[in-house]
Amino acid sequence: MLGLTQGGRPVPSVRDRSVEAAPGTGVRNDAPGSGAGGEPHTGPLIRTIESEIIPRLLLAHKGAVDARGAGVAPVEMPNGEHIAEFAGLVLTHDAAAASRYIEAMIDQGFLLETLYLHLLAPAARYLGELWSQDLCDFVDVTMALGRVQHVIREFSPAFRVAGAEPATEARRILLAPAPGEQHSMGLMMVKEFFLRSGWDVVGGPGTPSEEVGVQVASQWFDFVGVSVGSDCRLAGLATWLAAIRGVSLNPAVKILLGGPQFVANPELAALMGADATASDARTAVLQAEILAARPARPN
Repeated sequence: MLGLTQGGRPVPSVRDRSVEAAPGTGVRNDAPGSGAGGEPHTGPLIRTIESEIIPRLLLAHKGAVDARGAGVAPVEMPNGEHIAEFAGLVLTHDAAAASRYIEAMIDQGFLLETLYLHLLAPAARYLGELWSQDLCDFVDVTMALGRVQHVIREFSPAFRVAGAEPATEARRILLAPAPGEQHSMGLMMVKEFFLRSGWDVVGGPGTPSEEVGVQVASQWFDFVGVSVGSDCRLAGLATWLAAIRGVSLNPAVKILLGGPQFVANPELAALMGADATASDARTAVLQAEILAARPARPN
C-alpha cells in the first residue's frame, strides 16, 4: 500500500504512487524538492520516505498483494452481504462459528488483512447501527462485539507473522481510548497493525485515561494514539490532549486521533490539538511512519 518486488510481482516505484498516496503529507511528485533542483527541506523527506518508510511498509504488509504473479485479478473484497452475514453470525452464534466463517473466507482466497479492514470493522459499525435503530439491544451488541474481538485475538498470531519486523525503541506508541470511551474493538485492531509493522506498542483497549499522563511523563513515547468512538467524547478532549503534551517526557510527542467523526471531518483532529488522523488501522500506521520521518523544525 504504501522499486522492489513483492510476491514475485513488481511493485510500482515510489515516484509512481507511494508519495502521492500518503494523505496529509503535502508532498507531491511534482512538488518543489522532488527533483534535482528542488528545495533542500523537502528533498530529505522524500528520500527518507523512498529509502526507509516504503520498504518497511511493504514488508509490514506483504501478503496484501496477490502472490500469484502479475496479470491476476485484484484482491477479492467482502461485499455488503458478507458484512451483514458475519454481523448476524456474531449476534446469534458463538465466537467459534465466527472464526470458522473467517477461515472459510480465507480458504476462498480472501486475505486476512482485507478481512480485518473490510469485513470485521464494517461489521462492527453495522452492529452499532442496529443498536442505534433499536433493532438490537445493548447487551446483544456488546456480546457480538466481544465475539468480533475474540476473532481478532484468535487470528492475531497469523496476522502479525505476515511481514512482521522486530520492534525498535525508535518507534514507540502508547494507545488508549479517550476519557469515558467504552468501545475498544477499533483500538484493538489499530494495535494489531502497529505491532505487525514493528512498532513497540504500549497500552491499548482498557487503558484508563488517567494512566496516560502518568505513562508519558515517566516513559519516552514518540506517539500517543487515541480512539474516540462518539461525539460526546469530544467534550474536554482538547484539554486532555494538551495536558498530555504538557507532561510528556518527549516534548515533541505526536498525537494521532481515530474515530468516525474524524473520518467525516479530518480537520476536527487538528482543532482538538492532534497531529494527524486516519480512516482505518492501516492508514494510521502510514500516517505515523510519515510523521516519524519528518525532520524536526528549527526553533
